[in-house]
Amino acid sequence: MKKIALIAFLICSLTVNSQVRGDEVSIGTNYVISSKILNQDRNIQIYLPDSYTSSNAEYPVLYILDGQRFFTNGVAIQKSLMAPTALPEMIIVGINSSRSLRRTLYGDDSDKFTSFLKDEVIKFIDSNYRTTKERVIFGWEAAAYYISEMVLKEEDLFSGAIITDGGYASEDIVKEFNSNTDVYLYMANSKKDIYYVGSTDAFNEILIKQNPKNLIWKYELFNDEVHQSMPHLAMYKGIKYYYHNYDSLVFESIKAYEDLGGLQNVKSFFKERAKRFGGEGEIDDKTKNGLIWLAWNRDNYKYFSFFMEEFKDVLSTPRYASAYWQNRLGQFYLKHKDYKNAIKFFETGLSKYPNTSFDSDMKEGLEKATNKN
Repeated sequence: MKKIALIAFLICSLTVNSQVRGDEVSIGTNYVISSKILNQDRNIQIYLPDSYTSSNAEYPVLYILDGQRFFTNGVAIQKSLMAPTALPEMIIVGINSSRSLRRTLYGDDSDKFTSFLKDEVIKFIDSNYRTTKERVIFGWEAAAYYISEMVLKEEDLFSGAIITDGGYASEDIVKEFNSNTDVYLYMANSKKDIYYVGSTDAFNEILIKQNPKNLIWKYELFNDEVHQSMPHLAMYKGIKYYYHNYDSLVFESIKAYEDLGGLQNVKSFFKERAKRFGGEGEIDDKTKNGLIWLAWNRDNYKYFSFFMEEFKDVLSTPRYASAYWQNRLGQFYLKHKDYKNAIKFFETGLSKYPNTSFDSDMKEGLEKATNKN
């Protein structure tokens, strides 16, 4: 009996194993640039968004220094943040650097490295791929110090920069910054990074003092992190900061909505978003739905009634085309003794979406509202 069981087990194992196949996972392509400026071969990695081959769209580019460490992080953030909802789809470019060269190239040879970046890497990307002129650059440690100065000197090269575990530019360099368009700078560090946090603090103080026009910056400390863990969090936070007004506006409470200026703030947000990313500047359906749901969830009839009237156009979208939603809205109105609106939604639900599991609830609700009206 034991032999029979063993044979059966082996047959099952072979059957399962024969159905398993493996395919290589690829997130990008490796290229070698024979740099005349640096007089050496440099490796770069390029990730193209999922929609790239099926569209004619142009894409912003995220350049990652020390791509050998952080290229995969950039791709992961791009995929996990549900582009193009939370942020636009981006081309990701990792620029690899060996340990022995990175401090020299980011330090004494920084001007030469900037020429390589501008005249060879960016030129290659813009010539071979559909790109916008919107570029963001990320750097950690030595690369953070390099980017701090470069993004201020080359103010038209990048529209955004993310630096972590280091970074500093002198007051003279900050004073000389002169850009006609907004440049975003995100800085992150931790008090546990005792070797580099002092310079980042000092850089932030200079920026506060000088407050350079058209430089929009933010400095955050994450004191649970250490030198090795900061870059992963900083890249995520930096990209989110740069695209802070790309996604729809979401509020956690009615108080937060009021504290930020109410409907006028919401309208201003979408007008500013349209200036930066295009569009008509109107409040989108996601935010309208979110505010209606927020008022419903917080049992705030005053704002529910206001949002339902202010955003009544969204009620004709497919989201609300069901007995489920007609019953839910009708029940809320009934609960708050707005019998006229309760009747309207119950009648719509019963006539447009008959014979559902909500029929009895809507009929009962309609009878109550009619008797009270």
